[in-house]
Amino acid sequence: MSTQTATLSTNALAQDFLPLQGTDYVEFYVGNAKQAAHFYKTAFGFQSLAYAGPETGVKDRASYAVRQNKLTFVFTTPMRSGNEIADHIYKHGDGVKMLALKVDDARDAWHQTTSRGGKSYMEPTVLTDGEGEVIMSGIHTYGDTVHLFIERKNYNGTFMPGYRKWDSHYNPPSTGLLYVDHCVGNVGWNQMNKWVNFYEEVMGFRNILSFDDKDISTEYSALMSKVMSNGNGFVKFPINEPAEGKKKSQVEEYLDFYDGEGCQHVALATNDIVATVTDLQARGVEFLKVPTTYYDDLLDRVGHIDEDLAPLRELGILVDRDDEGYLLQIFTKPVEDRPTLFFEIIQRKGAKSFGKGNFKALFEAIEREQSARGNL
Repeated sequence: MSTQTATLSTNALAQDFLPLQGTDYVEFYVGNAKQAAHFYKTAFGFQSLAYAGPETGVKDRASYAVRQNKLTFVFTTPMRSGNEIADHIYKHGDGVKMLALKVDDARDAWHQTTSRGGKSYMEPTVLTDGEGEVIMSGIHTYGDTVHLFIERKNYNGTFMPGYRKWDSHYNPPSTGLLYVDHCVGNVGWNQMNKWVNFYEEVMGFRNILSFDDKDISTEYSALMSKVMSNGNGFVKFPINEPAEGKKKSQVEEYLDFYDGEGCQHVALATNDIVATVTDLQARGVEFLKVPTTYYDDLLDRVGHIDEDLAPLRELGILVDRDDEGYLLQIFTKPVEDRPTLFFEIIQRKGAKSFGKGNFKALFEAIEREQSARGNL
């Protein structure tokens, strides 16, 4: 099975039973939400948005919401042990719990998905305050991860009921991150097609790209991946599973240390990747590096690009081209002590693909990190 691309027809769009407007927010369960929020403000350029906790009537947790352009992250920590949040952190370490999706009708989204076999996480629930109402519902996906459906068309508040505006004297400048481009899930051995079917049947997604172990392999390790997209292309979820190799793949390492399936990385879009990555590096964000020989024949491989080669080489930014244009991308090292969650920074200049031409160089860079940890 070589790389395949499927075109979404207008007919498919017309029959979209789960119209999504994009990612509403990503929620992380973390050991210390106050410190996590500070890290993402300092290192990634988010600004304070909203807070929920004992002072707002929420007794079992504290949550800090931060925002940068159309990106909203929420960091939640439990106030005590012996509950779902604390158990999630004990098992997985800090990680993504909620991939919240913006919808026009959260009740219908829940009915459409649960009637097609989705396991309910939250029945439609109305949250209200003086600024209006937010309706939310949700279903389970791979591992302990959840998709929430958020309807906020009748809400004018800062974030959502239960939160208050978080005013802070410390709001570092933006790094130019714009919105979630895609979120990648790592699933267990021979589980990829199960979750591809889930997204097709329960959520009406389409498989727009497929990569097998011949596409994504090095001398030592391999994995397989399928990219799922909703009808309008606003929400894309690649699904990875391990494949047989001489040594342990990055997906296997993730599954071992996350102790199960989960969100491997969140890809964040920018309109100026050189400026964004330069800023992120200056703030202490660490990135994977490929050998400088990657750039020796780069223009022969991808053709003309608008950017100068020197800053791309210096920063370690990768380039790939498809039939519709090209993209620039780079990946952080894991942002947790466990080798689990990381981020991708991506700038698309027409390309709709995911950097197939960079897989080998990228995965060899990851393997060097794995080897240093003793996990290859």
